[in-house]
Amino acid sequence: MIKITKPGLLTSVQDLGRYGYQKYGVIASGVMDATAHRIANLLVGNDENEATLELTLLGPDMEFTEDTLISICGGNLSPSVDGKPVKLWRSVLVKAGSKLKFGGCKTGCRAYLAVAGGFDLPEVMDSKSTYIRAGIGGFNGKPLQADDELTLGEPSDFATQITKVLSAELDGQKFAEMQWTIASEFTATPASKPKVRVMKGRQYDWFTQDSQMKLFTESFEVTSQSDRMGYRMKGPELLLEKEQEMLSEAVNSGTIQVPSEGNPIVLLADRQTTGGYPKIGQIATVDLPIMAQLKPGDKVQFTEVSHEVAQQLYLDREKQIHQLKQGISLKIKQESK
Repeated sequence: MIKITKPGLLTSVQDLGRYGYQKYGVIASGVMDATAHRIANLLVGNDENEATLELTLLGPDMEFTEDTLISICGGNLSPSVDGKPVKLWRSVLVKAGSKLKFGGCKTGCRAYLAVAGGFDLPEVMDSKSTYIRAGIGGFNGKPLQADDELTLGEPSDFATQITKVLSAELDGQKFAEMQWTIASEFTATPASKPKVRVMKGRQYDWFTQDSQMKLFTESFEVTSQSDRMGYRMKGPELLLEKEQEMLSEAVNSGTIQVPSEGNPIVLLADRQTTGGYPKIGQIATVDLPIMAQLKPGDKVQFTEVSHEVAQQLYLDREKQIHQLKQGISLKIKQESK
């Protein structure tokens, strides 16, 4: 069991999302950074869709009542166990009675904490994801609070192997970490003004030529009016050639809508199911984790990419994650001998 002693800024249970119900008006929700979430699960022997804790900017304090295999991936929120720093992107065995805390946000915006066996929570519409506005999923449909207690699921056989390897490394310490970590293509810290690849949206041609050019040549800043639903951006105004009426259409994670004042909104995990603003662009799925790790004040540069290239980038990333999964399995088998 894990007991939350301090909740942090926004800590919630999330998996890869609640799909198949948007036609009923139920949003997908799920993690903001799917890549970090999936890798965190792989490092503790879970299915990639198993729920993790999504930590935002300021992480929680928690206490472990049993020996627990964990991993922390994504943004660096300065994790430590009983005052000793814990490394990211690797398997970590934490002893019962130990306390995990998070300090300042060094890089990124969101971290993902996975535990072997996942969290023993009921699924709502086939997902454990917390939909905060509706009060469903996760732990009682809300962000975690002080004194919340999370029961853990049964670890997989692979998790048991990892635990056995790390147990031999404890040597009286409160925790033990794997010496190897994940390859840099997954863990590299984004540039100060990262480039995010964007496809033209359905209403791209409605915008002035000047606005079309500025979308792909000038930078945009994440404002403080941003959350899991979407990021409101500040930058050059993106204006229509002429005012036009449009029916609401389906939207997706990464859809870039532009309200009448000209400042774009990037829709994210808790987006609505439909939107009535013109869509100037759609962020390539492979680059959504970059957006997820931006915080207010960060700037981003959009670059144009075709649908065909975006699809290939996605397939390439899926191949990399599959190879990573195989690599982790082989490494553990070697160290278990």
